[in-house]
Amino acid sequence: MSAIAEYLENISSTAATEPHLYPINVTTYYRMGEIGIWAKGERTELVDARIMTMAPIGSEHADRVDRLTRFFVKTVPEDITVRIQNPVYLDEYNEPQPDIALLRPREQPYREAHPRAEDVLLIIEVADTSLNYDRHVKVPLYARYGIVEVWLLDIRSNRLEIYQEPQEEGYRIMLKPRRNERIIPTKLAMSGIDLSNFM
Repeated sequence: MSAIAEYLENISSTAATEPHLYPINVTTYYRMGEIGIWAKGERTELVDARIMTMAPIGSEHADRVDRLTRFFVKTVPEDITVRIQNPVYLDEYNEPQPDIALLRPREQPYREAHPRAEDVLLIIEVADTSLNYDRHVKVPLYARYGIVEVWLLDIRSNRLEIYQEPQEEGYRIMLKPRRNERIIPTKLAMSGIDLSNFM
């Protein structure tokens, strides 16, 4: 749990006079967007009751996301949703926007509500300037909410980190496959992925 999230959790009703962070929830976050708080085209996400401004998407970042998207759309079963840079609702104070999320089929269409943690089969974050934020903030956040598997593609080092077996304090397993390895997501029935196509 982040320091801010822990602090928010421990604020008592009797400490109303103590200065504290005003926790932004999803409802307030959307209202702020509706009234035009952010500049046109500015990308944000809600993490631990904070509005985080996301870095502009560079051409190499966009290319990696495009290639991964094309691959998964062609490869996974048709009933799996491949969702690109759209929200995943974790709770009222957390709605991150991963680069790619692969989602299970569900009875309620995703047009009715954003996916929740239990809907996610795999999250992929493509990191350039955002590497520290993705690795030290978002990956632990995903673990906290039980996202079964996260891939972090580090563009600068041309390396993939695979996180599996989420626990409250983080992922129990972290793998760093070599470029010539073939890997298979744990919750997807598909053939191995040749990493050399994306790195």
